[in-house]
Amino acid sequence: MKKNFSLTAPNKTPERQVDSVKHEIKKYIQREQRKSVPAGVDFWDFDCKIGETPEESAVIHVSEINKKIDLMVIDNKEQFFLEVMAKSGHRTKKK
Repeated sequence: MKKNFSLTAPNKTPERQVDSVKHEIKKYIQREQRKSVPAGVDFWDFDCKIGETPEESAVIHVSEINKKIDLMVIDNKEQFFLEVMAKSGHRTKKK
């Protein structure tokens, strides 16, 4: 998913718009995780980038998406760019 999200909407309060954006991202990640994994792959992992524009986006972990969105709301940003790409994940053994 590569998408520009708007944090303002004419028919919603800003808090509800942020909630709907977070919900859409969560639905996408859950949908990707439900897909069957290929042979030799343990789980689906995600490469994530977030920023005001695609050129300014920074690499983050999937668990930091909501925190970064909250920071964008605090900074009064009207929109942001998010890229979430599924990739194969392999478990590593702990020592």
